[in-house]
Amino acid sequence: LKESKRAVNSLRDIVDDDDDDDLERVSWSGEPVGSISWSIKETASSRTSSLEGRDSSLQKGSSSYAAFPKQVSSYSLSSLFKGRNKLPSFQCLSDALSDTGVKNYAPELRRPKAEYKDYSSDWSPKDTVRRMQRGKVCSLERFRSLQDKLVLLDEAVAGHDGNVITAVLIFLKRTLRREILFRELEVRQVALCHLIHFLKETGEQKLLLDLLRFLDRTEEVALSQYREHLNIQDVEKRREFLKGCIGLPFSAEDTSHIQDHYTLLERQIIIEANDRHLETAGQSEIFRKYPRKASILNMPLVTTLFYSCFYHYTEAEGTFSSPTNLKKTFKIPDKQYVLTALAARAKLRAWDDVDALFTTKNWLGYTKKKAPIGFHRVVEILQRNNAPVQVLQEYVRLVEDVETRLNLATKYKCHDVVIETYRDLKDRIQLTAYKCKVERGSAEEEKINSILSN
Repeated sequence: LKESKRAVNSLRDIVDDDDDDDLERVSWSGEPVGSISWSIKETASSRTSSLEGRDSSLQKGSSSYAAFPKQVSSYSLSSLFKGRNKLPSFQCLSDALSDTGVKNYAPELRRPKAEYKDYSSDWSPKDTVRRMQRGKVCSLERFRSLQDKLVLLDEAVAGHDGNVITAVLIFLKRTLRREILFRELEVRQVALCHLIHFLKETGEQKLLLDLLRFLDRTEEVALSQYREHLNIQDVEKRREFLKGCIGLPFSAEDTSHIQDHYTLLERQIIIEANDRHLETAGQSEIFRKYPRKASILNMPLVTTLFYSCFYHYTEAEGTFSSPTNLKKTFKIPDKQYVLTALAARAKLRAWDDVDALFTTKNWLGYTKKKAPIGFHRVVEILQRNNAPVQVLQEYVRLVEDVETRLNLATKYKCHDVVIETYRDLKDRIQLTAYKCKVERGSAEEEKINSILSN
C-alpha cells in the first residue's frame, strides 16, 4: 500500500492536473469525484463502522450487483490510495482485499475464443497450408507420420507459395533422415528446386553436396565445390585449391575454364611479385610515372590484359607479362585484344603504338590501316582519351560510311574532313553553309573559298 501511495503521488507530480479538466472522475459508487453527493457519502461512510456496513450490505444486497457500489463506498479508490479510509488499519493491501466483506466482481480477461483456433492441433494439412499463406501461427509438430508430412508438402506445393514451401521443407529437413528426405524429393521436382536454392542461399554446403550426389548431378557437385574458392582469401591456398578442382567431373567446356583460371592466377602471382619489386626499387620509369593503384591478383582476364598493355606492352612474347603471350595462351579474340590495347595505349597517349596497332602489310609490302572493331569505335575511344585533333582526323577519314564520317567529323570539329567530304560529294550548298561555322580568316575558310572558286 505504501508503494502504491508513492506511485500515485509521483504520477500526480508528473501529470499536469490541467490535462484532466475535461475528464470526469468517478468513484466506485458511481458518483463523480468531488460532487456534493460524493462528499456526503464519503463523510458518512467514514463515521460508520465497517462491520455494520458489511452486515447491512450483505443482508440488503445479497447477490445483487446493483447494491454493491453503495456498501463499498468506504473502499473507494480515492480512500484506498489517498489514505482517507478511517477503518481499522490493515497491515497490507492483501489483508484489506481478503476481508470477507469484499468480493471480486471484476470479470476475468481472456483472449477471444476465435484466437485459440490459431493454436488448434486439429487442422488438416490443407487448412494448415491455407492458414500459413494468410500469415497465421500454425504448429507443424503435430504432423508426425511420414505420410502426413508428405501430404503437407504436396499441399504446400499445390498452393504455389514459395514461403510456405520453404517453411515446410525446413520442417521436413529437421524431422526426417536425409536418405528419406532425398528419396521423397526426387519425385517432387518443385520442392527439390526450392530446397536446393534454400541450401545455396544459407550456405549449407555439406548437405547440398550430399543431395546433389544422391541425385547423381556430378557437374553441379563439381561447380558447388569450385565455388568454394571465393571464400579463400590467401592467394597461394586459392591456387592450390584451383589446382585440385581441375580433376573434378566438369563438362568439357567448364574444364577448360577451370584450367584457364588456375593458369591465370599462377601468372598473376608471378607478375605481381616482379612488379612489386620493380616499383619498390624504382628501377622502372613507367612505375615511377604511373604508380599502380591496385594489385593484379584475382583480377579478370581482360583487366590483366589491360594491365599488361599498360605496363608491359613492349616486352617480348616469351615473358609471362607480355600482352601477346596472354593473347596466345588464353586465345583472346582479335577484337577484344585490339579494344583493350587501344584503351591502354591511348590512356598513355602513345599515339605511335596506336598507329602501329592498326597498320598491316600485304604480300606486296604495301601498308594499310585495318581495324577489326571499326574505325568509328576507334575514334570514340581516342576522343574519350583526349586525343589531339590531328590524330582524330586521321582515323575519322578511315570511316567508310559517308554519313557516319560526316557526323563524327562535325561532332569532334574535324573541319578538314568535313570540307574534303563535301568536296568529294560536290555538294556546293552544304559547303557554303559550313563556311559560316568556321572562323573568319582561318585556314579552313580559305580552303573552302578555294574549292568554291574552282
